[in-house]
Amino acid sequence: MLFVELTEKGYLHLPADLSQRYFPNDALVALVRADELWLLPTRGPAAGGLLLKQRNRQGDRSVLIWEVLPPDVRPGRLAARWDDERGMLRVALGEENARRG
Repeated sequence: MLFVELTEKGYLHLPADLSQRYFPNDALVALVRADELWLLPTRGPAAGGLLLKQRNRQGDRSVLIWEVLPPDVRPGRLAARWDDERGMLRVALGEENARRG
């Protein structure tokens, strides 16, 4: 299982291996559908979307995401899974999201 972290300031942190594998161009589109945050890779900054910024030497990435999130989403570690059929990372936002600290 994959995990991402939502900070109190509204940043989403992605581990280096996850971001390199699924978002190699450091850009994505974020949508909320039901109780999930959908993160879709784009073909780079020229295609629009949100830019992933490098957080540390390990290559972890971060993106400011609070504007697209519902107001009741709490910060923490969120379960995620890659959807091969749709080509996107699906992040659980509901109570069943398996937040683990």
